[in-house]
Amino acid sequence: MAKQKPSKQQVYTLVVQVGRHADDGLPEGSTGAALMCYASGVDEAEAVRETVAILKQADLAPLDVSGYGTLAEREAEGHEIEPDERELMQRALDENSVVVAQMTPFFGDQDQP
Repeated sequence: MAKQKPSKQQVYTLVVQVGRHADDGLPEGSTGAALMCYASGVDEAEAVRETVAILKQADLAPLDVSGYGTLAEREAEGHEIEPDERELMQRALDENSVVVAQMTPFFGDQDQP
């Protein structure tokens, strides 16, 4: 099998809205959650596909994904990126993985993103 040449991975910031699913680990009484993720990929579409696949393996039920771009794109838009957020992005890049940085559960009729 021929070794593929390394691709240019970037890290994308994604917010994934998830619904309830058996054994999802979300807090009791919640109707779902929003997950802030940093995902590596050669493009945003790949990052989204990988994130959705991993969340499904974790018994979560992804409903919607919003992309916020790469670190450079976010900086160009004027986003302030904290050092801890940069570390998590670097980890996603180094490990070619998806890092879930934050989970915000939804309860009741709360407005969802």
